[in-house]
Amino acid sequence: MPVITVYYDDLEELSGVDKDTVIKRIPMMGCDIERIEEDHVDIEFFPNRPDLYSTEGVARALKGFLGIETGIREFKVNPSGIKITKDTGLEKIRPYLACAVIRGMRFNSRSIESLMALQESLHWAVGRNRNKVSIGVHDLARIKPPFRYIAQNPDFKFTPLDFTEPMTMREILEKHPKGIKFAYILEKFDKYPLILDAEENVLSFPPIINGELTRVTEDTTDLFIEVTGLDPSVSVALNIVVASLAERGGRIESVTTDGKLQTPHLAPAIMNLENSEVRELLGFDITDEEIISCLQKMRYGAETSGKIIEVSVPAYRSDILHNWDLIEDIGIGYGFDKIQPELPSTSTTGKSHPISKLRDSLHEIMTGLGYFQVMPFTLTSERVQFDRMRREKADGVTHILYPISEDHTIVRSMILPNLLEILSINKHRELPQRIFEVGEVVVNCKTAQRLGAVAIHPQANFTEIQAVVDAVLRERRIEYEVVESDDPAFIEGRRVDIIINGKKAGMLGEIHPEVISNFGLEHPIIGFELGL
Repeated sequence: MPVITVYYDDLEELSGVDKDTVIKRIPMMGCDIERIEEDHVDIEFFPNRPDLYSTEGVARALKGFLGIETGIREFKVNPSGIKITKDTGLEKIRPYLACAVIRGMRFNSRSIESLMALQESLHWAVGRNRNKVSIGVHDLARIKPPFRYIAQNPDFKFTPLDFTEPMTMREILEKHPKGIKFAYILEKFDKYPLILDAEENVLSFPPIINGELTRVTEDTTDLFIEVTGLDPSVSVALNIVVASLAERGGRIESVTTDGKLQTPHLAPAIMNLENSEVRELLGFDITDEEIISCLQKMRYGAETSGKIIEVSVPAYRSDILHNWDLIEDIGIGYGFDKIQPELPSTSTTGKSHPISKLRDSLHEIMTGLGYFQVMPFTLTSERVQFDRMRREKADGVTHILYPISEDHTIVRSMILPNLLEILSINKHRELPQRIFEVGEVVVNCKTAQRLGAVAIHPQANFTEIQAVVDAVLRERRIEYEVVESDDPAFIEGRRVDIIINGKKAGMLGEIHPEVISNFGLEHPIIGFELGL
């Protein structure tokens, strides 16, 4: 989770809140103080609150929480008259674009550091390490509109940020530190994204690096901000950046893309909240007036209409997806420290669930066989579940309606791919490695329990993994048989299906070399997966 450095003098200038109050009260907003220094405090925020990844965002939220300035922050957006066009050749490379102009800034070292830190934090939290979204901030005085967003030949030259000599875009990916780090994003394309001004000066080579020409300094007063990416979340990142700069007195102006689309869109979203739902979820009595007051402290707009409370959600609050998100903020605004603890009105005696007993038994068996337990994510992607495993996409896969990442688009239906991912991120560890998981999968929207295990070392073979499966099933006193398998994830002739009570319950064998290579591994791997 991101750790934000907040300087006391900068925060006090923006919010009027002194150092001692910040240290005492800010944990009540739902964050953790990482460390306290003489001139600053490092604060860790959850990934679902990217609007707090800057001193400006913290100041805005803190003023509301402490009752200094409550209610929704309104943003006025004037037209800038600046236009940008987008090349159709970018549709398969980096198709989404959102831009804005900010005027009247007065930068110093603190505000520049805050802006750059916000940019990098958003690259991680919203942009998935720049792959999904990347942000460019430019000194508008050094460039001339209108601008063009084009797909350019890799041999095109310009001077990248922090360098003094021109380089081709291909050379930047090979030699510039940022290019080396993020080259993988563009490796499959024969043309690269580029943003130019009316005089062919380079603003940005997204998502890699800006041009040196548009570097932001303490003399910069007007900014051009461009956000490129793979989906509409470019607008989320843009809204957070311009809202933060507005806290420092910046005036927001819109930019027209392709003659029709104007960004940013800072009008609040409207959500309706039932007062009974608030009381039921929070678990204590709270009046409508208190609900509205709590929402205003958390910087929402709110007004009541009978049993319904109409809530205006700021455009920078991308984390508000459900009424329960609003109710959580009502609880924070009310003050969790003010809620009186109560003993439950009923007394019950618990006992282990049969599934828990089964899982505990399998944990004991697998650790006794020398395997270490791991706990991978249950969200994954079709690329991992099927493509890397050489398997056809199966029916009954449960898709995520609004995935926040291309790496988490489905709920897993098999455990083995996740275990291979664990091996791939532990290549630096010594061999042998033997890991297992007893976990849940979802098939046809129904949850099932499965046991999966893999082992990697130079001598790994079919006999070893068959002996492990035999030991597990004998310890559970389960009769089984094996038949020849056609699972493409395993090597032909070294794979079998496990049959229990006449039905296929799982499979075991030596993992196919292509699968091993797909996960970036090199040594032989054996594995099995068994339904419980």
